[in-house]
Amino acid sequence: MNTSEFWALIGDAAREGGTPDTAAERIAAALAKRDADEIVGFERHMRRVLDASYKVDLFGAAYLVNGGCSDEGFDAFRGWLMAQGREAFARAVGQPDSLAELPAVKRAAVTGEELGSERMLAVAAQAHREATGEDLPEEPAAKRPNTDDFWDFDDEDEVRRRFPRLAALFSEAPGE
Repeated sequence: MNTSEFWALIGDAAREGGTPDTAAERIAAALAKRDADEIVGFERHMRRVLDASYKVDLFGAAYLVNGGCSDEGFDAFRGWLMAQGREAFARAVGQPDSLAELPAVKRAAVTGEELGSERMLAVAAQAHREATGEDLPEEPAAKRPNTDDFWDFDDEDEVRRRFPRLAALFSEAPGE
């Protein structure tokens, strides 16, 4: 499986509508029809995408959008972000403030909904089990950046400087 096929599976599932978890179910079903090597290939592409997107500023944006964020929460946030498609994902990794353009982020600013999809992170494992009856082969753990490189995500001035559009969406109304 190559990068274009990886993103095409995600894009096809997302275009059918529904939630990121619904898209994850569609991806898992489509993958389960493929041979085990392709399923493993999907997992490897997803791990590369996740590794490449473990950026301090994207973590900070997820922290702002979700009102806090753990490592696991950031993984789920990036699972949700993958379900938004290749273009939105790449734009957010390069410029996290671009998340302010996404309808779901705008909605979350009003509703307080937490954006994440653990199910997106498990599609290859689910598909592999369905296709082979076996667990997905173990892969090395994802690399994590040094948390000493993190800035204070609760520093409102720094948040406004780094993410002016997101900060405007998620700022509290006067008197709150």
